[in-house]
Amino acid sequence: MKLKILCWNVRGANDSSKRKLIKALVRSQKVDLICIQETKIQLMSEGVVRSIGVGRFLDWRALDASGSAGGILICWDKRLLELLEWEEGQFSVSCRFRKVEDGVVWVFTGVYGPFTKNERDCMWDEIGAIRGLWEEPWCVGGDFNVILSQRERNRQGRTSAAMRRFAQIIDELGLVDLPLQGGGYTWSGGPNNQYWAKLDRFLVTSSWLDQFSSVIQKRLPRPVSDHFPVLLEGGTVRRGPSPFRFENMWLKVEGFQELIHSWWQGIEVRGSASYRLATKMKEVKQKLKVWNREVFGRLEDNKAAALHLVDHWDMVESERRLSEEETISKKEAKESYAKWVSLEETHWRQHSKELWLREGDKNTGYFHRMAAAHRRINYMDRIKINGVWLTEEKDVREGVVNAFQHLQKIQIGRRI
Repeated sequence: MKLKILCWNVRGANDSSKRKLIKALVRSQKVDLICIQETKIQLMSEGVVRSIGVGRFLDWRALDASGSAGGILICWDKRLLELLEWEEGQFSVSCRFRKVEDGVVWVFTGVYGPFTKNERDCMWDEIGAIRGLWEEPWCVGGDFNVILSQRERNRQGRTSAAMRRFAQIIDELGLVDLPLQGGGYTWSGGPNNQYWAKLDRFLVTSSWLDQFSSVIQKRLPRPVSDHFPVLLEGGTVRRGPSPFRFENMWLKVEGFQELIHSWWQGIEVRGSASYRLATKMKEVKQKLKVWNREVFGRLEDNKAAALHLVDHWDMVESERRLSEEETISKKEAKESYAKWVSLEETHWRQHSKELWLREGDKNTGYFHRMAAAHRRINYMDRIKINGVWLTEEKDVREGVVNAFQHLQKIQIGRRI
């Protein structure tokens, strides 16, 4: 089974426009479980959860914020994971899951670490109690608000008691600190972002690693927050080409309508009115296909490129102070990413076919769910042939072909 878990301190999820950026990242990574820290929401609601998570089959648990500080949200696809038990602490939320596919039970703990020594000691006791409660394979992820060693920050200093205690806890609980790909630090702050540190991570037991092959932990680009999202991945069926469809999001591209007008005026056709209309529509469609492929490009690629540029400036800023021009470029990169997210929302709004909702509703998840519902009849993620369930794409394709070939042979034999 493939599994993707995303942990991210978003520094507040109260703002709907910010949640839209969070959701765009969650969707692009196709994660199975999300752990959001520092929600700053005192009473988590179903509506907020669905504006962050993706899909119709979400389940969730949350630790509410204390005032305007803290807060943890864990949500997951309940088609893949069945919640058996859960525990809420002062600094963590722990869920005991059963994998629907094979029945394997494992535990996830989402953490948002405190700043003071006394509270941090309470957090270690809390996490230790979870290990004493459940003995299954275990994954712990979140913002621990403490580093493990000197190399996990960009400013030199002495090894502190907090670092030594963190290392001791990892050793006592039998946890593994996985290498981080994509960058050495997960947070930046201070004047001009001059301080960098690795505060966010996943820790897993060796028994958890046994359940998932080729486990990697990597830092993702951050469109918002001063923390980077961290993805844990262990190891979908492709669809065929879709027919041409005019995308409403193109209308939001600067100069697009003028471009269509110039194309239309430039096409000269003789014949009846209906013939001229059909021919010009066909010509414009072909031009649109070329423009979409060569100028507009793939929505996901453009969004990823914009986010990559944001990450580039973060990397530069982690090494030195940005110039005024570079600071402007970083701001423009973030605005570009927000633009592509807005276009993506329009795309899903159109595909949902629920056009009666006003443009101001910022609930891409709803449109995504409706679009998915409309195409479910054409979607096959597994198939049972001769009593055996096939789930891998290659096996499904070969299984269907072989079954039909066998059926044809039987029918031909009957005719003879």
